[in-house]
Amino acid sequence: MAETSKTRLLKPLKNFPSEEYINAGHRACQGCAEVLAVRHVLKAIGPDMILAMATGCMEIISSPYPLTSWNIPWIHIAFENAAAVASGVESGLKALRRKGRIPDKEVTVVAMGGDGGTSDIGFQALSGMMERGHKVIYVCVDNEAYMNTGVQRSSSTPFGATTTTSPSGRVTPSGQTTWKKDMTAIAAAHGIPYTATACPTFYQDLMNKVQKARAANGPAYLHVLSVCPTGWRIPPQKAIEYGKLAVDSGVFPLYEVENGIWKLSRKPKELIPVSDYFKGQGRYRHLDETLMKYIQERVTEKWERLVKLCE
Repeated sequence: MAETSKTRLLKPLKNFPSEEYINAGHRACQGCAEVLAVRHVLKAIGPDMILAMATGCMEIISSPYPLTSWNIPWIHIAFENAAAVASGVESGLKALRRKGRIPDKEVTVVAMGGDGGTSDIGFQALSGMMERGHKVIYVCVDNEAYMNTGVQRSSSTPFGATTTTSPSGRVTPSGQTTWKKDMTAIAAAHGIPYTATACPTFYQDLMNKVQKARAANGPAYLHVLSVCPTGWRIPPQKAIEYGKLAVDSGVFPLYEVENGIWKLSRKPKELIPVSDYFKGQGRYRHLDETLMKYIQERVTEKWERLVKLCE
């Protein structure tokens, strides 16, 4: 019988690792939860990794020529092909081990992209990576728009959010008119060993899920909510708080799909109103009661479907 992520699972992290694989001194915005998520992901994996990173915020803030913030082998690639490059790296490592050119030890291959580089531009390469069964951890750091290039909408931008390319107005009072693409469910539909959502607010949950992804016998997909104070128009010191509000309102539920079994990672006794999460975010300040009620109904309906899946 093939090994599963459950049989190969490492012990949960009890102590926060002291090693740093992305250095301080990068140029991330104040309060950026995305770089915090990246830091936690890398700490959970450890030093034996190769990271293929798509163009995006994390690449821009960490690699101003001739400097770098990375303490691991790191490949900057085009917006659309993080999964393709990681697939090639994984295949190349297997071939070199087989030929005795490199030591026969596990090196974790990681691909990373933002929501644009994952759910839009890089979607084809990601689907191919998962379908072919490459042992790669793909991490989407999702700040819900193309933040690096000026806060343009992506297919991960939630309904009702305003961006520079989905502004609210008389013609489109809601701003964004489509619903957030459910990349985690799409990844799970590929039948891969491990898929999960996470948020750096709940850092222990995030890091334990990274360890499960690392232990999986095949592709793993992690979708990490990365609060962006700049694009969401919130105070920098509120990033961690808004991560909790997103989860506890059901807007971004925490769950995992391990070998086809769905499981909630956090189940509040009662969801807080979506309005509590939207309050204070500049990207939602245009919403009226009718739109707020409509969004609340959709969020509640999706949450109830997820709870049934996880029973």
